[in-house]
Amino acid sequence: MKYYSTNKQAAEASLQEAVVKGLASDKGLFMPEKIKQLPQSFYDKIDTLSFQEIAYTVADAFFGEDVDADTLKKIVYDTLSFDTPLVHVNDNIYSLELFHGPTLAFKDVGGRFMARLLAYFIKKQGQSDVKVLVATSGDTGSAVANGFLGVDGIHVYVLYPKGKVSPIQECQFTTLGQNITAIEIDGTFDDCQALVKTAFMDADLNKQLNLTSANSINVARFLPQAFYYFHAYAQLKKEGKANNVVISVPSGNFGNITAGLIAKRMGLPIKRFIAANNSNDIFYEYLQTGKYNPRPSVQTIANAMDVGDPSNFARVLDLYNQSVDEIRKDISGCWYKDEAIAQTLKSTFEKTGYLLDPHGACGYQALADGLAKDETGVFLETAHPAKFKETVEDIIGQTIEIPKPLLEFMKGEKKNIELKNSYDLFKETLLKDK
Repeated sequence: MKYYSTNKQAAEASLQEAVVKGLASDKGLFMPEKIKQLPQSFYDKIDTLSFQEIAYTVADAFFGEDVDADTLKKIVYDTLSFDTPLVHVNDNIYSLELFHGPTLAFKDVGGRFMARLLAYFIKKQGQSDVKVLVATSGDTGSAVANGFLGVDGIHVYVLYPKGKVSPIQECQFTTLGQNITAIEIDGTFDDCQALVKTAFMDADLNKQLNLTSANSINVARFLPQAFYYFHAYAQLKKEGKANNVVISVPSGNFGNITAGLIAKRMGLPIKRFIAANNSNDIFYEYLQTGKYNPRPSVQTIANAMDVGDPSNFARVLDLYNQSVDEIRKDISGCWYKDEAIAQTLKSTFEKTGYLLDPHGACGYQALADGLAKDETGVFLETAHPAKFKETVEDIIGQTIEIPKPLLEFMKGEKKNIELKNSYDLFKETLLKDK
């Protein structure tokens, strides 16, 4: 399958080129030339299939033309060595718990899948010394770093904003060592993302280094996130709740919801989506006005959504031919201030016993505010609450237990490079490891 650029000014690329390059030469994001409809027979039996079987069917639709069946199956099955259970929370609202992977965050699937697919292509090309650049507002960095940890021929550089990720999130990528380098930028997530994009467009740097990205701008990172949506539907179907499904997605860089929209294009019977934002309400504003006005992000307690210029907005526009009216048919939006997020987290825990994290609280409240009686709502609970231990404990007034995997990360020694928000300094750092 070929992949084209959302900016339409670059030549089409193979899957291998799209994965290895990350970003198109015209600064656009790669999109698959076609989105295959899965047969009705698949949806008829989806509730009888395992998560791995479902994911392989979906992966084959995107990658099967370019990766042999045995290799692709191994990548999928190795990636999904854990489940993402659906939990009934309240009334007709369910949580899809996406925090059962190694770093207890939803990005584990995309990070692990991409690491394995990129390693496959690098080996196929006979390449070595590939440098993976990733900007993170919290969970992406840890998922990608752990996905690539110890992979021969690949070195990962994680850029993160100083003081704007939780301490536990930070230790998940600053304590690993080996082929992982953490770079603390004195700025925002958007600054980190801009540094990464500038590096990809720097012809001089790219002549000297083999660069690729592991953010959701990379097709191998964002497309596997479609697996979740099929698995959620399968679990609802088992319970007889698969009619009029509404999925609420805590949204930052918009890779996750874009994967959901693609799942819908593949025939998954999702009625509509809700993009739940924190105070970084750029997409909500776009839905209201039809105008996209990116701006510097503001810091919130739902830090992984602190994005003022979401990269994957370009993919959403591309899917809907730049039409805000068409986008509104499938996606509604809402946003919540920190005070509202905290209140939702506290009240939901007191009433139901279910402990949300700040991002999941946005998704839950969006359903509580906008779900019709004949609809079934699913919100994506994207990270374990313990990753935001201090924030969550302050809100509920109770101590929460830290899962064993997080405790192991916290025992490590923090190692990072501190940089000002300067592209010249960042480039110099990369070239030192040449």
